[in-house]
Amino acid sequence: MPKPQQPSQPSRGRKDNQAIERPLPSSKTGALFGSDIIAETLRALDMPYIAVTPGASFRGLHDSIVNHLGNERPTMLLCLREDHAVAVAHGYAKVTGRTMAAAVHSNVGLFNATIAMFNAWCDRMPVVVIGATGPVDAAQRRPWIDWIHTARDQGAIVRGYTKWDDQPASPIAAREALIRGKWIAGTMPMGPVYVNLDAGMQEMSLQKPLRPIETARYVPSVPTAAPDDLIKQAAKLLSQAKRPIILAGRVSRNIAAWDARVKLAEALNAHVITDLKVGAAFPSEHPLHIGAPTASISDEAGAALKAADVVLSLDWVDLAGTLKVACGGAAPNGAVIQVSLDHHLHTGWNMDYQALPPIDLMLAADPDAVVPALIGALSSKRGAKLAQPGRQSAQPSVRTGKPISIEQLGHALRRALGTRPASLLHLPISWNAEVWPFSHPLDFIGGNGGGGVGAGPGLAVGAALALKDSGRLPVAIVGDGDFLMGATALWTAVHYRIPLLLVVANNTSFFNDEMHQERVALARERPVENRWIGQRISDPDIDLAAIARAQGTEGFGPVVDPAALPDIYKRAIAVVDEGGVAVVDVRIQPGYSAATTAGMTRTAEE
Repeated sequence: MPKPQQPSQPSRGRKDNQAIERPLPSSKTGALFGSDIIAETLRALDMPYIAVTPGASFRGLHDSIVNHLGNERPTMLLCLREDHAVAVAHGYAKVTGRTMAAAVHSNVGLFNATIAMFNAWCDRMPVVVIGATGPVDAAQRRPWIDWIHTARDQGAIVRGYTKWDDQPASPIAAREALIRGKWIAGTMPMGPVYVNLDAGMQEMSLQKPLRPIETARYVPSVPTAAPDDLIKQAAKLLSQAKRPIILAGRVSRNIAAWDARVKLAEALNAHVITDLKVGAAFPSEHPLHIGAPTASISDEAGAALKAADVVLSLDWVDLAGTLKVACGGAAPNGAVIQVSLDHHLHTGWNMDYQALPPIDLMLAADPDAVVPALIGALSSKRGAKLAQPGRQSAQPSVRTGKPISIEQLGHALRRALGTRPASLLHLPISWNAEVWPFSHPLDFIGGNGGGGVGAGPGLAVGAALALKDSGRLPVAIVGDGDFLMGATALWTAVHYRIPLLLVVANNTSFFNDEMHQERVALARERPVENRWIGQRISDPDIDLAAIARAQGTEGFGPVVDPAALPDIYKRAIAVVDEGGVAVVDVRIQPGYSAATTAGMTRTAEE
């Protein structure tokens, strides 16, 4: 994993953005207030950053981070919206697997943060969201504002899509809540938690110092391996299979775990299917990888899955739906081995857990722990057999000329990068993965989890922060709707000198919904030509590069000529290499890649 770095931060009056914001030192030392204890706990929990959208409800904590801790460990990252603050923490976790904090103001800030918390929940990523409320003691509330910003059960707003929430009533309880919160958030299956701090408790004076505790003793590691007998059963099924398939789903960005998955597939001579809803899980140009990753199953992958005699699911997203589509609505003939802990989060409020899949052997464990154990069990029975070459992923046919296609956009960008390592931090639904093979777990970090439009820029900023000084160029490709809803997140990247290249695949439409309107019109025998009404983002066209420049980035475009892409990409990459943020607005032809369209059609038919 890349080592997290403290970002350079601008100071007022400086234009080079190199000076770090440092508060004046405080003459008073030691924890004096409730919020000082909360700030010290964040430091003890090794929280590197806290993304904040300021609010009076946590003014005590804000002061403690600045004047008690000196704005170090955690360092505050100012965000312009609460959903961006949570998305930054979400993106950071996607790269590092580490928990970051975000602070949102009272109930109104929490309302703004909800879509980002839902995305993190669906993506199974750890985030500690710190909220606050007006003083619970009504006698302490200021007229009007403290009353409307106080809720009796603020956690109820997000309880359906958080692992846990609490509202501690004292500094010592707040310390315990934050320790418990980080522990729960980072224990598999991971997810966001919410800790609501009483404003009065934050600002109360401490009568005496709290007794120090050894934080690490209260955050024990939780074993996530499978029992040996189940590993042996799974190894026996797999070793006897003639047509095994591995569905590589939610797994970590760990390179050792990546190598182990490759070793297991080669030992079994098993074909592997991957998914664009999650991060890169297997080299997409490996002979055993079937086709290119898509957000829905390809024809080739579906046929292989239907013919498989054993299916090994490594926490595959929507296992039931994938098997249903591949097998034409029937249960698969082959045995299904599921490796997942996700059932621990199936609360019933939201259906993000998908349909109930048929499973013949369940290993309630972390796939990263199970794969090496399976390799060991197989090796004890026999030597690993050499894999026979499977079918290589087809090279895409990249059309030339105008208008620019999504394939042209990606192909030109990849050529501009050459051999240098880059991380794709976000991709649009129309993306054709044949353009950009994955050979490392950080080549692609996955989608936003919950399908919430507007998450892309914030996620990209958080992921780029985690990749800073890693040697990898952070690249996000977002749709125009995603950009327009999340563009102000880029101000945070510029302000804190977080290098990032963001390309807008701008089809001037909410095109996914255009396709839905077309399907409805066809089913009802009505004019499909009307699908664009209420969907197109034109007349007037929006100057996306100008919006980007308004956040302090270097903005390029709109690019309408594919011949201009190489030079513009070169200039944008140079900006990022110098520590800046560049946004390139590329006007593309509305449409999907053939693989995406075929997968969507099959899903719709099912």
